[in-house]
Amino acid sequence: MSTPSLADLLAQADADGHDHSATEKATGLLHIHNHATGSIIWFPTWKKFRETTDWTDAVTGITAELSAAPAPADQAGAALIAADLQALLDQASRSGDAAVFVQENLIRHLTRTWAVGDAVAQAGGKDLFSSGSTPTVYAGYPYDVYAQDGGVFATTLWNDLIDARRNRALAEEAARKALKPVSRKAMKNAARKAARR
Repeated sequence: MSTPSLADLLAQADADGHDHSATEKATGLLHIHNHATGSIIWFPTWKKFRETTDWTDAVTGITAELSAAPAPADQAGAALIAADLQALLDQASRSGDAAVFVQENLIRHLTRTWAVGDAVAQAGGKDLFSSGSTPTVYAGYPYDVYAQDGGVFATTLWNDLIDARRNRALAEEAARKALKPVSRKAMKNAARKAARR
């Protein structure tokens, strides 16, 4: 049996239809419902990602990045995932359609973040994470990347990406009104306006 690619697994999940439970069992993927649009985003568990050809490619690429960094692998890895997350949230805050942005970027960020942890473990001669305490490379990272096979990470990141645009709009509105006193009623109205954008 050949090693599947992540694209093959995602295509299979999309083709399997509406029996999401059976699809999860057959593919090893999890899913999130976007109730606003009626769409579903399939994503791999961190375990399933390791079984794909994409994992090998990702870890190889990140290993090269870590080797080129002047800091030790765990510090370089932590800096990589922090920079990736900051860039992702900034891009999400500027996106025209948050739901489309999430669909295009969620899986890439999940898998890259897991690959960084695995590349750091390999660089340090350690076993890959399988259970227990979270590796130190994620010590300053705001998400629990391995909880519920990555489902908690995906769901929390999803929400943060959707909220990034709204938070930016609120911050811009507050900055515009910073020169004059603002009542609570005005703040509520600004939040309501931002939510409609």
